[in-house]
Amino acid sequence: MDPVDLPLPVVRRPSTSNDVDIDALQRELRARVDGEVRFDPGTRAAYSTDGSNYRQVPIGVVVPRTAEAAVEAVTVCREHGAPLLSRGGGTSLAGECCNTAVVLDWSKYCNRLLSVDPHHRRCVVEPGIVLDDLNRQLAEYGLQYGPKPATHPNCTIGGMIGNNSCGSTAQAYGKVVDNLHRLEVLTYDGVRIWVGQTDDAALERLSTGGDRCAELYRGLIALRERYEGLVRERFPDIPRRVSGYNLDSLLPEHGFDVAGLLTGSESTLVTILHAELELVPVPKHTALVVLGYPDICQAADHVPTVLEHEPTALEGVDHQLIHFQQEKHLNPEAMRELPDGRAYLMVQLTGDTREEADARAQALIDAKPADVGHTWYDDEKHVQELWSVRESGLGATAHVPGKPDTWEGWEDSAVPVNRLGDYLRDLQWLYEEFDYGHPSVYGHFGHGCVHTRIPFDLESEEGVARMRTFVERAADLVVSYGGSLSGEHGDGQSRGELLVKMFGPELIEAFERLKGLFDPGNRMNPGKIVLPYRLDENLRLGADFLPWEPDTIFPFPHDDGRFSRAAARCVGVGKCRSSEGGVMCPSYRATREEEHSTRGRARLLFEMVRGGDDSPVTDGWRSKEVHDALDLCLACKGCKTDCPVDVDMATYKAEFLHHHYKGRLRPLAHYSMGWLPAAARVVSLAPRTVNALTALPWVARVAKTLGGVAPERDVPLFAEQRFTDWWRERGGPRGEGHRGEVVVWPDTFTDHFHPAIGKAAVEVLEAAGFTVKVPDAAVCCGLTWISTGQLGIARRVLGHTIDVLREDLRRGTPVVGLEPSCTAVFRADAAELLPKSPDVARLREQTRTLAELLVESADDWQPPRVDARAVVQQHCHQYAVMGFDADRKILERAGVDADVLDAGCCGLAGNFGFEKDHYEVSMACAEAGLLPAVREADDATLVLADGFSCRTQVDQADIGRTPLHLAEVLAAALRGRDARPDRPSPPGLRALLPLGAVAAATATLAALGRARHFRRWPFP
Repeated sequence: MDPVDLPLPVVRRPSTSNDVDIDALQRELRARVDGEVRFDPGTRAAYSTDGSNYRQVPIGVVVPRTAEAAVEAVTVCREHGAPLLSRGGGTSLAGECCNTAVVLDWSKYCNRLLSVDPHHRRCVVEPGIVLDDLNRQLAEYGLQYGPKPATHPNCTIGGMIGNNSCGSTAQAYGKVVDNLHRLEVLTYDGVRIWVGQTDDAALERLSTGGDRCAELYRGLIALRERYEGLVRERFPDIPRRVSGYNLDSLLPEHGFDVAGLLTGSESTLVTILHAELELVPVPKHTALVVLGYPDICQAADHVPTVLEHEPTALEGVDHQLIHFQQEKHLNPEAMRELPDGRAYLMVQLTGDTREEADARAQALIDAKPADVGHTWYDDEKHVQELWSVRESGLGATAHVPGKPDTWEGWEDSAVPVNRLGDYLRDLQWLYEEFDYGHPSVYGHFGHGCVHTRIPFDLESEEGVARMRTFVERAADLVVSYGGSLSGEHGDGQSRGELLVKMFGPELIEAFERLKGLFDPGNRMNPGKIVLPYRLDENLRLGADFLPWEPDTIFPFPHDDGRFSRAAARCVGVGKCRSSEGGVMCPSYRATREEEHSTRGRARLLFEMVRGGDDSPVTDGWRSKEVHDALDLCLACKGCKTDCPVDVDMATYKAEFLHHHYKGRLRPLAHYSMGWLPAAARVVSLAPRTVNALTALPWVARVAKTLGGVAPERDVPLFAEQRFTDWWRERGGPRGEGHRGEVVVWPDTFTDHFHPAIGKAAVEVLEAAGFTVKVPDAAVCCGLTWISTGQLGIARRVLGHTIDVLREDLRRGTPVVGLEPSCTAVFRADAAELLPKSPDVARLREQTRTLAELLVESADDWQPPRVDARAVVQQHCHQYAVMGFDADRKILERAGVDADVLDAGCCGLAGNFGFEKDHYEVSMACAEAGLLPAVREADDATLVLADGFSCRTQVDQADIGRTPLHLAEVLAAALRGRDARPDRPSPPGLRALLPLGAVAAATATLAALGRARHFRRWPFP
C-alpha cells in the first residue's frame, strides 16, 4: 500500500450511546456471551470513573469468563456499533478507564497464569491477573514480572499493558514495553492474531495477501516508512516517554515490534486477549539507602551522581509528603526510620549475597556529600516499611486535613534526569504564579519522572479555566526541557489534547492514521489519545457540580460536615481490590465484584449525591442500587485504616440505612439482631429455656426465619449466669489496688454469652494492682443499632450510658473494653454521634483495651508466663481503631509466640454473617485466611480471638477448636493451668418450663421495637 493511501479516521467527535439500540445490544450479549452482562444502574455507576478527574457513565459492563467469551462480546458490540472499553484494575489517572461504552472487565474470571517457561524466563497470562498474584505464583521459579507500579496489589497485567506501566523497579527493568514477548490481540472488526517482534521474512509473509491482517501489516510498514525520521527527531530520548503511541517500536532497532507498538495504546486500538511476558530473577538480597537533603530540588540535582552506583530503584520524596503522612498517621514506623532532612532519595541496591548488597550500599554512603544525612537497612521489614512511604504517595497527598483537596492533572511528567532539579524549580515557580501553593512532589527520580497532586478548583468556571491554563503552561514547560507529558500514567483525556505540543501536528497525524488503521470506525475507547475530548470536559466535578447536601446524623467533620464531600472522598487508587494483606475489603475478596469493593460503593454514593440527568442513581436515600451495593458491606471498618484517603464505609452504610428505612418497616434482622442487647436482657430471665428451645430443630428453624437469620447458622447459646450477675453475687470490688480504679465494661457479648471473659479480666486486673468496678445499671454502647442504621436509638443508648458512667468519667477512671467492636464505638463512633458532649469526649480518651491498660498503666507488671504458641485473629474494629501494638507487647511479655494473622476479616462481622443470604460470603471471607490457619495449627497451639464474632465464626466452623480471649489466657496462667474456656452448653428439656414468661416478655419487646413513637431506651 502506498503511504498516501493510508486510511484516515473520520475526524469527528467520538460517538455516544445515542447511536446504539441498547436494549437489543443487551439482549444479544446475554444470549451469546459466556459471562455476566450488566446494564443495571448500580453497575454503571460503579464503573463511571477511574482514578482520574473524569466521569463517563458506561453503556453497560460485560464480565467474560473466558477469552473466547470476550471475543464474542466484541463481535456483538461490532454488530451493534457499540463503543468498547477493555479495562484492567480501573486505577488509571488520566481518564482512559471510563467512557460511554461497553466495558469489558477481565479481573473477575480471566485472571490465570496459563504457563511458565522457566528456561526462557517467560509466562503466558490472561489480562485480568493482578501483578502481585502473578508474582506470588512465579515465586517458586525464582522469577517475577519486573515492572511494579505502586498499585501492584490490585493492578492487572492487561491494564499495565494498556498503560505501559512502570513503577519504581523500572529503574532496573524498564517499562512494560521492555518486558513483553508477544500479545494476542483482537481488533474491533475481528482480526485475532499474536503479535511481537517481526523479522523481515515474517513481515513479508504477513503483509502479503488480500485479507485484513495483511492490510494491517502493509499499513504499519507504510507508517514506518513515512514517519521514521520524525519519530527519531521528536520522540524524547528519555526512559519515561509514555505519551503517544509507540511508533518507535516499529523502527528496525526494535525489530518491528507490533506488541510494543500496541503497548500503552489504552484500549484505543485493540483488545488484549493473552500476553506472553518476559520475566526476571527475583533479587536475592536488597539494601535500601535513604539520603536526606535540605530540599527536593537539591535532591534532584544529586540524582545523576547516585545513578553511577547502578541502583535498581531511585525514588524522590519531599518533606510535604512526609508531613501529610504524619498528619494522616500513615506509616508511623517508617517515619522514625528516615534521616534528617526535608527531602529524600530512596536508593535500592541488590546483590547475589547480603555482603554484596551491603557493600554497594556502603559505597554509596561513602561517596555522598558530608552534609547529606542517611539511614540504610537490609532487612525485609524495614525495607518494606520505608517503601510504603513512597507507595502511599497518591493517597497521602489527597484529602489532607486542613488543606484544600488536591487532584491529578499534571501528576506524572518526565524530563531528562540531568535537568530534573531545574525543572522542579521552574515547576514550583509555576505553582506560585497560579497561587497553588507548594504541592508535594515525589516520584521516580532515577528516570526524571515527577508525581504531584495540585489543589485545582474543579467546582467553578474560573477554577476550571485556571486549571486548563496551568496545564497548558506546564506542558510547554516540560516540552522545553525535552520531556514527556506523561512518564507513567498515560494520556487518556488529561493529556490527549496536549500531545500536539509535544509531538507536533505531523506526528499527531501519524497517531490518527494508526488509529484509523486498527479502528477506522473509532469504536475503541473513543476520545482518548487521538481525536480527544478536551481536558476540561467530562469532569467528575466541574463548574456545574451542585451536589445534593442531605442532613445527616453523623457530622462528617473531616469533610466539612458535608456528606457529598464524604461520598467524593475516594480517589480510585483501588487498594480495596487487593487480594491479600490488611482487612479491606472482605466482600470484594469474596466476590471480586467492583460494586462490592469500597471503591465501588463510594462510586454509587457519589452518583447518589451528584444527581443530574445522566446519573444512574436517582432515588436518593431510597436508592435500591446503593442499598444493594451496601448490603454486602461487612461494616468491618477495615477501610477506615487501610484506605489511603480514609473512606469509612461502615459509617456511610449506617448513615444510609438510617435514612433508607426511616418511616418504613425494616428487615427482620434489624429487629432480631439490631435489638440484641435488649432481647438479651429479656432472655436473661430464663436463659436455659431459650437455649433449650433453640436446640430443638423445628423451633430453631422458625426462630431463624422470623429473625431473618441464615438457616445455616446456629443460634449462640446464652450464659446461664451473666457476668454482671456474677459480679453482684461476688459483692463488687475487692480491696484497693495500688494502681487505682478501672471500670470493666460489661458489653452485651461478654455479659450474656461469654461471661468467663469478664471474670478473667477482673482476675487479671486485680492481680495487676487495679481496683475493678462494673456498672450497676444496664448499659450498652449501641453497636448493634449503629450497624443496622438505627442511629436515633443508638444516640439514646449512648446518652443513657454516659449518664451511668458520668461520675467515673469525670474522675478520670479508665474504662476497659473487652469486646473490640464495643470498645471501638467508644473510641470513634460515640464522639461522632454525640459530638458536643464533653463526657463522650472523656469516654473516648479514657477507654482502653485490656492490653493497652496493662501496657500504659502497669508497665512494671510482669504477666504470668504462658510459654505457648498462638494463632491470633485481630478483630477488624481493633485493627481499624485501636491497633494491636499493645496486645503484641503483652503476648510477648507473657511468653506467647504469637502468629498474628494478616488474614483480613473473619467474615461474621457482628450481624452480617448471621443475616439471611450472607452466609456464603461470610464463609468465603473466613476461608480466605482465618479458618485455614486454625486448621493448620496443632493442638498445642492456642487460638486467640478477642472478638465475639471471630470466636463464633471459628466455633461454628466445626474445626474442633475453641478460641480464647486474651483475658482468659492470662487468667489461666495466673492460676497455673491451661486456659479452658467456660462456654455455655445446651441444657435439657426441663429448661423449657419457664417458656411462657420469656415468650410474653419477648413479644412485648418486639412490639416496642416496632412502635414508631417508642422514644425511651429499652431499659431505664
